[in-house]
Amino acid sequence: MPTNRYFIDFSYDGSSYHGFQKQLNAITVQEIMENTISKILRDEINIISAGRTDTGVHAKKMFAHFDVKSKIEEENFCYLINRLLPNDIAIKAIHKVKSDSHSRFDAISRTYNYFITNTKNPFNHGYSYYLSEKLDYSKMNKASKKFFKYDNFKCFSKSNSDVKTYNCEISNAEWVKSGDDYKFIISSNRFLRNMVRAIVGTLIEIGKGKLQIKDLDEIIQSRDRRNARYSVPPQGLFLTEIKYDKKIFLKSWKK
Repeated sequence: MPTNRYFIDFSYDGSSYHGFQKQLNAITVQEIMENTISKILRDEINIISAGRTDTGVHAKKMFAHFDVKSKIEEENFCYLINRLLPNDIAIKAIHKVKSDSHSRFDAISRTYNYFITNTKNPFNHGYSYYLSEKLDYSKMNKASKKFFKYDNFKCFSKSNSDVKTYNCEISNAEWVKSGDDYKFIISSNRFLRNMVRAIVGTLIEIGKGKLQIKDLDEIIQSRDRRNARYSVPPQGLFLTEIKYDKKIFLKSWKK
């Protein structure tokens, strides 16, 4: 019996989870979602996501796909899932897609935001990185333009990452003012493990004057993680957008 493939568009607060990907002896977003959707469909499903966020990282927009033998026709399917999911995970839409569509490999681009605040706020500490030091964001923006010159970002990848290539096509990298704070916006066709957090940590060192803009060239060209600077904490990082060719979507249900 042929299976039907569906994409789910969802978001989550990663504060209580050990990342997205299922693992032993730890609560993850994937485990919660698989158990919930399987219960509703009365069929055990496995979801494959467009990316794997680390412990404490948030997603305002994530996609994943799953296969199921039966067809989903209920207009209130998103409502049924959301009713059972915890409050920190929410389904926005479900899409019937072509059988060969893949949430990870068909993604055209991904965008992350990283938030930094200079104001200590107990109600925001789980969603931004508090730094008391003033940063030179103009200098950090100039440094960010250097990413467009390169395609190999091994220096920002977590050590011993199991990947076939360290090449990424970064299409946007900029710091913008967000209220009284700042956020770093970065878009690429793909990202390496820990890449965004290592990039932000290195740019912060430039903003503090501990590194010069020209030092970034040497760091990237070295392809050595030891030459890049520290990884910033996870709570300020949000996956905010994933783009696909609209042709793969056949039918959609929203919440």
